[in-house]
Amino acid sequence: MRAEAWMFSGVAVFFVVTGAVYARYSTDPAGIAALAVSFLMSALIAAFLWRQYHRGGDRPEDRKGAQVSEGADRRFSFPARSYAPVITAVGAALIGLGVVQGLWLALIGFGVLAPGVFGFVFGTGDRAS
Repeated sequence: MRAEAWMFSGVAVFFVVTGAVYARYSTDPAGIAALAVSFLMSALIAAFLWRQYHRGGDRPEDRKGAQVSEGADRRFSFPARSYAPVITAVGAALIGLGVVQGLWLALIGFGVLAPGVFGFVFGTGDRAS
């Protein structure tokens, strides 16, 4: 995860430098806030990736001289198929549209979003295979 951590650290540095220059020469609070939030999100991902790298050490992908066969014994467990991501995405989209179109649509969006988040948290909504 070292390469990914460096990449997101670079993105975070880019946003903090760009945000500082923008804040210095601009009076637009929306742009300053957008750059600050972008920095915080990329810094959060970078911190997570650095933590995972220090916890797990080098992967074969992190070493220049690694062979493909070194990563052959690694197993990944993927979750069962679920409707929760789709339901959550539709609910979030309806909330976003509700901000523009009206409160009634946002309320419907929250009603659709709740079961999706519930499915993520408690693992329900799995489709029978």
